[in-house]
Amino acid sequence: MYSSIEEFLTYLTAEKGYSVNTLAAYRNDLAQFSSYIETRTSVTDWSQVGQGTLIEYILHLRGDREYTSATVARKVAAIKSFFHYLVATKQIPTDPTTDLDSPKVNKRLPRTLSHAEVELLLAAPGTEETPKALRDRALLELLYASGMRVSEVVALQQADVDMANRRVRVTNSDSKKERLIPIDRRAAESMAVYQERGRPYFAKGSTVATAFFLNPRGTQLTRQGLWLIIKKYVEMAGIEAEVTPHTLRHSFATHLLDKGADLRNVQELLGHSNISTTQIYTQISGDKMRHTLTVTEASASS
Repeated sequence: MYSSIEEFLTYLTAEKGYSVNTLAAYRNDLAQFSSYIETRTSVTDWSQVGQGTLIEYILHLRGDREYTSATVARKVAAIKSFFHYLVATKQIPTDPTTDLDSPKVNKRLPRTLSHAEVELLLAAPGTEETPKALRDRALLELLYASGMRVSEVVALQQADVDMANRRVRVTNSDSKKERLIPIDRRAAESMAVYQERGRPYFAKGSTVATAFFLNPRGTQLTRQGLWLIIKKYVEMAGIEAEVTPHTLRHSFATHLLDKGADLRNVQELLGHSNISTTQIYTQISGDKMRHTLTVTEASASS
């Protein structure tokens, strides 16, 4: 499949006269997309790529990789140009990017919940003892207590949860780096109750279901399933603003900084490779003057 990308880059050089820097950006963006297709999907030919795959990739860039809106928009533009070329050269019959909207470049700060809104959301599952209520309560508590990415939460295995020491082990899907995240007593207790009284209901006696959070089919909870759970309780809590699973991650980071946490520690907990990514939360925190690093300081200490 990569040979088509090379042909496209040759076309841009010969026919469009693109600069060396622009070609390098196209090469990097398309190579990253090709790697995702080959490692995360069963697609073996560009003609098999549909809009659903493209949307999943965009969600991956935004959620797992945490790229800015501008970076995602640039990568989507490169993919669109590539598929236009494939159709024009009759390598594929239809263009899956035709109705794909480019992400809007969002210069606003990440949306976070207030402490009061977080409490409303965490209380939304109520005090019911049904398996779903136990699971959802543990899920919400963990999301806010750990700041984990959506992909990390759904991929969490039973062996990754250390109840005795109140921490979870997380493996980044891209870098494969592991990090240990401490969780508070409240989240740990909710997770322990779910594991003891809720999870067995979903597992239905299965010995092969190793994921910590399961759906009614006894299999690993999906990203879409997690999003629907969040949406349900946001409505129940009466929170009118748009809230996604990533909103809890943003809130986790901001509230830690509000309490005086060190920026480097927050960076490690979030799994950011560059402190400049974490730095944006200092602009939201009410105590931003204490924590803000200049771009120069961040670069020098990276």
